[in-house]
Amino acid sequence: MPRVAAIDCGTNSIRLLIADVTVHDDGTRSLRDVRREMRIVRLGQGVDATGRLADEALERTRAALHDYDESIRESGAGSTRMVATSATRDAANRADFFEMVRETLGVEAEVITGEEEARLSFVGAVGDLDPDDGPFLVTDVGGGSTELVLGHWDGKDAEILGSYSADVGSVRLTERCLHSDPATAEEVSSANEVTRRTLDEAFAAVDVSGARRWVGVAGTVTTLSAISLGLSEYDPSAIHLSRLSRDGVDRTERELLEMDHEQRAAIGPMHPGRVDVIGGGALVLGVLAAELAERSGIGEITVSEHDILDGIALSIS
Repeated sequence: MPRVAAIDCGTNSIRLLIADVTVHDDGTRSLRDVRREMRIVRLGQGVDATGRLADEALERTRAALHDYDESIRESGAGSTRMVATSATRDAANRADFFEMVRETLGVEAEVITGEEEARLSFVGAVGDLDPDDGPFLVTDVGGGSTELVLGHWDGKDAEILGSYSADVGSVRLTERCLHSDPATAEEVSSANEVTRRTLDEAFAAVDVSGARRWVGVAGTVTTLSAISLGLSEYDPSAIHLSRLSRDGVDRTERELLEMDHEQRAAIGPMHPGRVDVIGGGALVLGVLAAELAERSGIGEITVSEHDILDGIALSIS
């Protein structure tokens, strides 16, 4: 039973999974969590405006990786893979990021292709679902981008039918449109227009009309699920495979956009690092929900705690 470590570094957060991998007689593989951890480092802070990774963002990421390295060494994990997405792809000073990772973690950070990112996200997200419920549409509302991945899953392998990474996410949209606290009606209207225009490109690239089940991953949708469930604190076991209706998405989006910073921060399951950007993420999810209802008739989202991080861990073995 090999023990592996997977790290996913996104625009807003950096996450660690240390897990034992079991290969079953039928060829399927499963993970047993040893440790999961998430830090909000806001690596993409200001990238949309400056084209550079901010020095303080790099330092926050370095500090998180230093702690992750200690956890990996203590766990005895034999292999580590780190994947970096979105914020690092086009930053003018991306070389500083990669050098920092090598020095801190001792491995190379991989900026994977969009196709590989889609496959890893899909495998991680649908692994606990009944293959007969497919085709599945997996969406990941991140800090800097939103991914759509459509595919089949037979319990062992994934067949990706289409994927697209759209340049809109919770951090990017907040920095571009939602400047007030709480956001004004004009700012929300502008953010909706930007999101719809950007996601139109995604839906032109990925035909979702045949999708039968919508699966959402990552912090925006899991936080909205926690709020909708009325949780007093974040509970992954309650959130995993919970379902959120389109009306539930819309209602929670409206509530969050009407709150100020202090009110959002007081929500029990809200991570402090998401307080400033959760409204933007909820708005993107709301646009997705409306578009999917129209294009495929799907009226709810299945929320998964498993995502690209799990796909990365499985890829190591």
